[in-house]
Amino acid sequence: MKYISFILSLCFCLTIAAQTKNDLSQAKIDYKNGEFSKALPVFERELSSKPTDPSLNLWTGVCIFETGGNIKLAEEYLLTASKRNLPESYLYLGDIYVKQYRVSEAKAQYDRYAKARPKEKETTLANRNQYLDKLQRAISRTEDIQIIDSLIVNKDAFLSAYKLSPDAGSLSAFNDVFEANRKIESTVYTNGKGSKLYFGQPANDKISLFSMDKLLNGYGNEKKISNNNLGLTGNTNYPFVLTDGSTIYFAAEDENGLGGYDIYVTRYNLNNDTYLTPELLNMPFNSTANDYLYVFDEEKGIGWFATDRFQPEGRVCVYTFIPNEEVTLVESDDEIYKENRAKIASIKSTWKPGKNYSTLIANARKETVVAAKKVADFTFVINDRYTYNAYTDFKSTSARNLYFEANEKRKALVSTEKELEDKRTEYITVSGNQRSSLASIIQNLETRQAQLYKEVQELEIKARNEEIKNLK
Repeated sequence: MKYISFILSLCFCLTIAAQTKNDLSQAKIDYKNGEFSKALPVFERELSSKPTDPSLNLWTGVCIFETGGNIKLAEEYLLTASKRNLPESYLYLGDIYVKQYRVSEAKAQYDRYAKARPKEKETTLANRNQYLDKLQRAISRTEDIQIIDSLIVNKDAFLSAYKLSPDAGSLSAFNDVFEANRKIESTVYTNGKGSKLYFGQPANDKISLFSMDKLLNGYGNEKKISNNNLGLTGNTNYPFVLTDGSTIYFAAEDENGLGGYDIYVTRYNLNNDTYLTPELLNMPFNSTANDYLYVFDEEKGIGWFATDRFQPEGRVCVYTFIPNEEVTLVESDDEIYKENRAKIASIKSTWKPGKNYSTLIANARKETVVAAKKVADFTFVINDRYTYNAYTDFKSTSARNLYFEANEKRKALVSTEKELEDKRTEYITVSGNQRSSLASIIQNLETRQAQLYKEVQELEIKARNEEIKNLK
């Protein structure tokens, strides 16, 4: 009887061993195919019984890194693997150090990899070294800003951290303002006068910036901010406009950026109704992760921006800072200090000695009661100093009349665009003579639309130039 029990136990153990071997073989295949989340549990189980095995340490560390897990734990495993000279561990340690802004350590690991696998210097390392150089330049231009507060929140509720005064405007989630058949990851900024909306919304294959004007019945005159997406390659989103009506801060994904969404600033060019080439903000506003929704409340004298750097999935950190009147960079020969300032290792390290920030922090967190106020009739930028919101703002009677005429033309344009949209919808549902008749109507409406748009632009330019004469 004892002999039979022994045989059964032995068979069971052999079955388990065979299954474990099969699981490990499959995990290696999954690892090779980039299915790291499937391979990770198997490697972790095996590593628990063989904690010094260099290959298991390598595979587990890589899987944790690739699946967005605990980066410190991944580093520990990869360091163990690197002691046994496994080249792949050098590569991933370099990638970890890039994420942590540890530039010199990242370079050292990439150099080790290049030495171990010289044939991959151009293929595997070329882009990494290029990005490392870009990161080093960005760190060297870290702005010396005072970050006075931070708040970690769920991404779905991150707007709750922005406590704007009425004159600075208001922020809303896209789906709280517009109807959509799915959740749109975007925000809507309404200026302090209530006369204009700015927002990002899907257009073709990417998110682009748009604006709308306050009309008699709601908002209309939807207009794309830039026909060429401000010269950037990816999504443009999360806009905020200063009270001058010309300066726009926004976030964009661009192939020349630092990674994910980066924060940019541009200004409206009155001469040709376009926007200037966007400028990428310095670190610490930008990082290797997603950074967005830069807001400056001029009345409170503070600003906010959001980032998911070093945050788990679904969480963001909103930093409160004191904007500089002029860009001032961090001056130090200590590279580690600069790296820490760039990644905001500690907000207290940004504070000025002996300065008390308690009043500013309290003011930044304070909800401002919005008093009832008259909504602006329109927003018309005259120049960098003047933005008009009512006809009584005009000094020149001629300019006022020209702008009034432009607004009348704009109303006609809105009406024409609505009729054109209706006719296009109807065109799809009919055929034969009706379709031919509608095609002619649509063509006439398109001609009128183009003509009205041109007339509005010309009248606005004339009104602006006429008013500027009276301001001199």
